[in-house]
Amino acid sequence: MNMIKRKPAAKTRKKTREELNAEGRERKRQKKHRGNPAGNRQQEAMKKEQAQTNEQKDPRIGSKKPIPLIVDNQAPKVDKKKSAPTKMEPMRLSLEEELALLENDTRLDELLSRLEEGGKLNPEEQAYTEKTLDRIDALMAELGIEFEEDDDEEKTEDIMQLLKGK
Repeated sequence: MNMIKRKPAAKTRKKTREELNAEGRERKRQKKHRGNPAGNRQQEAMKKEQAQTNEQKDPRIGSKKPIPLIVDNQAPKVDKKKSAPTKMEPMRLSLEEELALLENDTRLDELLSRLEEGGKLNPEEQAYTEKTLDRIDALMAELGIEFEEDDDEEKTEDIMQLLKGK
């Protein structure tokens, strides 16, 4: 038999422990960088929100009120300045409403409390209180309401006589 001498197969060189460790570290590093960077979900959400706010913002300046392009002859426009009355007519209140309004007047209450404490009023304030009180009296007379003054002294005297009589 003819034996053919074969050359031995090329020996693969065995890697040293250091080379194996280096390759392992490299594989680990490759695996580590596979996913998205840290905080990526929040960044994507923020980008979407910013895109939505930019879309909603209207860059136009001025009134957004729609203006009709076709003028209707059915409803002619009236110039407010020309048709406005020159004198404002005061609203008519019923006598009871006017009386209630004057009795609940805070300015009058403040001025009367200042007078009761012994303070003085300037001429404008004095005129206001007199005018308001006169109007209240006139309204009460028209409505038939009589103002009863509370005489505490007479009531206490009556009570004392009743108590002494027993």
